[in-house]
Parts: sequence; C-alpha cells; structure tokens
Amino acid sequence: MLSEQSAATVRATLPAVGASLGEITERFYAGMFAARPELLRDLFNRGNQAAGTQRQALAGSVAAFAAHLVDHPDDRPDAMLSRIAHKHASLGVAPDQYAIVHEHLFAAIAEVLGDAVTPEVAAAWEEVYWLMANALIAVEKRLHEERGGAAWRPWEVVERVTETADVVTFRLRPADGGPVRGFRPGQYVSVRVALADGARQIRQYSLSGEPGPGLRQFSVKRVHEEPAPEGEVSGHLHARVRAGDVLELSEAYGDLVLDAGDDTPLLLASAGIGVTPVVAMLGHLAGSGHRAPVTVVHGDRSPAHHALRTDHEAYAAKLPDATVRFWYEQDAPADADTGYVDLADVPVASGTRAYLCGPLLFMRKVREQLIGKGVAPADVHYEVFGPDLWLAR
Repeated sequence: MLSEQSAATVRATLPAVGASLGEITERFYAGMFAARPELLRDLFNRGNQAAGTQRQALAGSVAAFAAHLVDHPDDRPDAMLSRIAHKHASLGVAPDQYAIVHEHLFAAIAEVLGDAVTPEVAAAWEEVYWLMANALIAVEKRLHEERGGAAWRPWEVVERVTETADVVTFRLRPADGGPVRGFRPGQYVSVRVALADGARQIRQYSLSGEPGPGLRQFSVKRVHEEPAPEGEVSGHLHARVRAGDVLELSEAYGDLVLDAGDDTPLLLASAGIGVTPVVAMLGHLAGSGHRAPVTVVHGDRSPAHHALRTDHEAYAAKLPDATVRFWYEQDAPADADTGYVDLADVPVASGTRAYLCGPLLFMRKVREQLIGKGVAPADVHYEVFGPDLWLAR
C-alpha cells in the first residue's frame, strides 16, 4: 500500500488537490484528446465528455481512492476498483493506455497547481496513481482471461421489439455461429457502432433476459431529454438497426450480480431504464425457485413508459413470496402509487440484500431509506448507467 512518507504528503495535500480536481481533469482531457484524438473518437463517450460528467467521475474516483489509502492504509477500496475494472474491461481498455492517462493527467496537475507540485508532492501522487492503475490492470487482465480475451465479436440482430415509445429490445446471435458464453443476471455488454462521421462509439447496455439458447438480449432507451445531449449511439440503434444487421458486442461484464442464497431476502429497486438488469435478475430467481421474500420496487413516468413491464410483473408473480410496488408520476392505475418511489411504508425483512439501478438521486434516496430500515450498507449494491458520479458528490 501507500508508503508512510507518501501517505503523509497525500494527507497534507489532498484538500488542495481535491479542490482543484475539476480544473485538473478538464485540462487533462483537453490535452489528451488534442494529442490522441482517436481516444475521443473510438473509446471515450463523446456525450459524457460534452456534458462534463466523465470529468466529474474521474475526479471523484481519484479523490476517493487517495482518501481511502490515507484513512485505511491496510486495505484497498475493492468495490470501487471492481466497478471501474468491469467498465474498462468491457470497453477494451489496454494496459498501455494507463501510461497515456498518466502523462496527460500529471501534466495537467503541474499546470494547475504550479509551484505547489514539489518533487515530493509529485512522487506521492505518482504512487497513488500507479497503485490504482496497477490494481485496475490486474483485475481487468483477470476478467479478460475469464471471458476468453478482450476481442469484439460480431452479432446479428435476429429480432427487434418495441417496448415503449423510447425503448427497443434487440435479440442477437453470434454472426460466426459459435457458442455463447453464459452471463450472470445484472451484467451488461458493450456495444460498438460505426457512426456517420467515422467514429466508432461504445455504450454499455444491461442484458435484460435470456431469450433462448445461443442468444443475447439488451434493451435501449433513446436518449433525447434535456439537459442531456442527444444520445449518439441510442439514436443510431433506434433509427438504423433492424433484423439482419450486425453489431459488435463485448462479452458480459459488471459486478451488480445476484450473490445470495435461497434463504436471503432480496429487494430489487429500479427506476426508468434501470429496470433492465432487474428484470434479468427476476427471471433468474423465478427460474431457480428462490424461496425467500423478494420485494420488487420500480418508479417510472407512467405505465406507458415502463419498459418490460409485462416481464417485470410475470417473473415476480412466479415467485412464492414476492411483494410488488410500482410508482408512476402520472396515470397510475389503481394497484400502483402516484409520485416517486418512497419506501417509508414498505416492509423490509431482516437480513435483506438490495440491488439498485436507476438515476443517481433515486438510488441515493433508496439507499438512505434502506439503511434507515436496518439494511447493512455492505448489503446495498448499485449499478450506474454512464459515469459513476456517486463518488463525485
């Protein structure tokens, strides 16, 4: 872990570095993309860069990692590292790209902090960076080995299903006719598409079920809501991709996966398109005969906007001890609640393990309520679509 000398230096400089991380990461990305424009074109999410959310996520993760090293010198924040590593592995991030990030990140640090970056300060923060980078490289290598490598694979769309006005499900089979590796409910795949300007942009989509032997299924919400920029990849998939087309997919990654015995009470909470991994989890639970209580919670704009609602309800109905609560902002039917998800009157069994997916504010509220009801913080797991801003709070 972090050496004693570096730990003292990082502890002393963390407030100043943390306060400047927003400006540092802005200059870092500007410098790196000027020198390596292919990274923005073919690896980084251009929408997140335009919105500034990727900068916030990077700043939050570096600051959280450094703070953990000085506060808990004998261990690592493995949950955070695992989440980042799964994202990187699904994108095909290579080990040598960490050296590129290092070069431009430390140039930005020197530019922003100036004379405050003494040789001692630079050495301490270099140690932080490479502890984090090498940990991620090791985890990503293991993930790739488990999945047979990091190669992209062509998949043919065999069916396109309109779920709602803004959500489409794609079912695909390997274009090469080869076998399909299994996945754990809650995981996602990266999808890489060639856009009109020549860019090859990548997005992650949760696998929303097992449609049949040798097939993959994921559901895509078209992004076109202010203040977010128009979704390049979601718009392309909605407008252009039909049965017979071929997409490039990664293997399945993601650490928001069911890890509970048959006697563990579960709570599965989602909002909006966050329903996709939850439906996959429910399908697995229904098929495996899970006996313990399962509480299903979902919030959406209206029933018409609730993607995969039929599967959501059908899988829950197959469980012997399931409670279902849906909230809709408008047009709520008699058996649902009006407004936003609120667990105040939702019973939560002792020993519950919770899985959350949806907008960040939704997950923070649900997590706070669950902890208030006695759920251990370590038993509340979450997935973020896009940059993980939980740590950038």
